[in-house]
Amino acid sequence: MLQVNYLKENQESIIKSLLKRNVDYSNEINKAIELDEQRKKLQTNLDSLLSESNTIAKSIGDLFKSGKIEEANSLKEKSTQIKPRIKELQENLSSIKLDLESVLYTIPNIPHPLVKQGKDDSDNEIVFESESVDQNENNLLPHWELAKNLDIIDFELGNKITGAGFPLYKGKGAKLQRGLINYFLDKNTDAGYHEIQPPILINENSGFGTGQLPDKEGQMYHVTNDNLYLIPTAEVPITNIYRDTIVNKNELPIKLTGYTPCFRREAGSYGSHVRGLNRLHQFDKVEIVRIESSENSYKVLDEMVDHVKSLLSELNLPFRILRLCGGDLGFTSALTYDFEVYSKAQKRWLEVSSVSNFENFQSNRLKLRIDKGNKEKELAHTLNGSALALPRIVAALLENNQEDNKVHLPKVLHSYCGFKLID
Repeated sequence: MLQVNYLKENQESIIKSLLKRNVDYSNEINKAIELDEQRKKLQTNLDSLLSESNTIAKSIGDLFKSGKIEEANSLKEKSTQIKPRIKELQENLSSIKLDLESVLYTIPNIPHPLVKQGKDDSDNEIVFESESVDQNENNLLPHWELAKNLDIIDFELGNKITGAGFPLYKGKGAKLQRGLINYFLDKNTDAGYHEIQPPILINENSGFGTGQLPDKEGQMYHVTNDNLYLIPTAEVPITNIYRDTIVNKNELPIKLTGYTPCFRREAGSYGSHVRGLNRLHQFDKVEIVRIESSENSYKVLDEMVDHVKSLLSELNLPFRILRLCGGDLGFTSALTYDFEVYSKAQKRWLEVSSVSNFENFQSNRLKLRIDKGNKEKELAHTLNGSALALPRIVAALLENNQEDNKVHLPKVLHSYCGFKLID
């Protein structure tokens, strides 16, 4: 959530920057500024009345002590008249604050200057490509056929138990999942990330804190009776560890990692691009989260990008990195890099990670601040990235390493899985 004072001080430049998202937010920004002015006036009037009321209350006590009963009763009458006005102002102030908050929740983060104008993912910029890919390889099986032949993933049985988008892993498929999770966690902890095992259900406050609410409530599974949500990513509970927290500057850097199953109610669509593991409602993912100072966050973003690059390089998967354009940028992000691996059988790129800097957009919602000393506090910068999401990694590993209906695993996974070959 953007700060009102920042909106006031940079109104025109913010409106211009947000146009990169292909939406004009000038009405929302103007409304937020207007509501804040109303809030300030109401607060001033309320403070004045409360001060007057306190003065009267003290005077009444003094007058009674002095035996000036008539004067004391006169002031009591005046006090009685003031109280309804105070109550009315308090109610109006609460209403204005809610209205202001509601408007601020509709305004997305400001794109970083590196973010280019663009309509959708077709306008994203390729900033790195690991190797050229041979798009002419034929007779390769897509992963959903390989998985069936090798009896390692059962999509039909998952559909029977739950529904589409909930695969059942078995045998070497289940061990591959477990091996990848442990490999990613070990690589992350070796890089200095502290491992967390968070809850996979969150409350509304947590959803608002990281920006899933009110923007993405339709994409989350809702446990109605308890008003809880299944997490779409480990970023949400891990970042919310620091909600309503003041972090001492000496605690930085804060580096966290965690594995969770993730759940997304994404609208169903049909075709090969969503078959098999390409799009799921439940999937496994290992996440990295950083809490940083404003002056250090973009250096950290580059570090996180390099870390994810190292994971994909060790898996020997062809990959590329894209910097998202304004039209494809997430609501809460200021700058995002997407990682895609090439799927040889499908002859297409599959997204496997997003690494983002939210600057202070989330921390303003979270009330997460850094104590810099000398009574100086600032909103922290939050960052996160997938390191990594499993389904499309598994799809690429199967498709890119197949030979005669067998799959050769990259060397780095041998000890984690306990086997070199899926056959």
